[in-house]
Amino acid sequence: MHHPSRPRPFAFECPSQRDVGNKGQQIGKIRFMPRYNSPFEIHVHGEVPLRADVGFDQLQEALKPLWKYAGAKSLADGAASSYEEEPGIRLDIQAHLLQMCWTVSGDEDFRQALDEMCMALNDLAESGAPIEVTFYDADFDDDDEETGSADDARDDFAMYFVGPTPAAIMQVQRDLLVQDTISLMERHFDASELGEVVAAVDKLFENRFNSLLNSMQLGKPPRGQGGSSGGSGHGGGRKPRHLH
Repeated sequence: MHHPSRPRPFAFECPSQRDVGNKGQQIGKIRFMPRYNSPFEIHVHGEVPLRADVGFDQLQEALKPLWKYAGAKSLADGAASSYEEEPGIRLDIQAHLLQMCWTVSGDEDFRQALDEMCMALNDLAESGAPIEVTFYDADFDDDDEETGSADDARDDFAMYFVGPTPAAIMQVQRDLLVQDTISLMERHFDASELGEVVAAVDKLFENRFNSLLNSMQLGKPPRGQGGSSGGSGHGGGRKPRHLH
């Protein structure tokens, strides 16, 4: 399996670091072995703008569901991905940006860890942000795709959203949908003709916001909801691994 290299931005300074040159430091230096017989490789990918006053202890507590699931005793130990080519969990200290490109072996129960993490990150986020989560079938052989068996993979893909307020979460959801809708319709119409379409999307989100303003489920979409990238991985071929 090939994983392309990715840039490694600054990370939060904390105990137990690995120096990565003059570009910054990476949280954590211990890479955990994958769980045996785990049905999925789970990849978490996203960037979350954080408030300027957020400290390491707050971030470690918010991300505890992830690093604890990986079998680590702290964020410093659990921030490394299962793949060395991936930056893992990092913090750009200049931009106050949490960056996640992190893979762990696991099962369906990882969804509970995601729910808990999103609720905690809501309190630390400066603005709304999407988090992509892909469940790759660990038993599926990529070579089977060439034989037409790709639909047999149990892959799944979902978008989670975090933000300081329901309005912030709704805004990033709306922006992603507008981007996807315009991208699709520009194949047939000029962008200047799509104003009414954008207005219709805005109206739909306005109605949803009015009905769900006080809901605690805003950061937790239904299982399999594909957000900006379409539905789950079933039925349409495999989503390319770690293609961001």
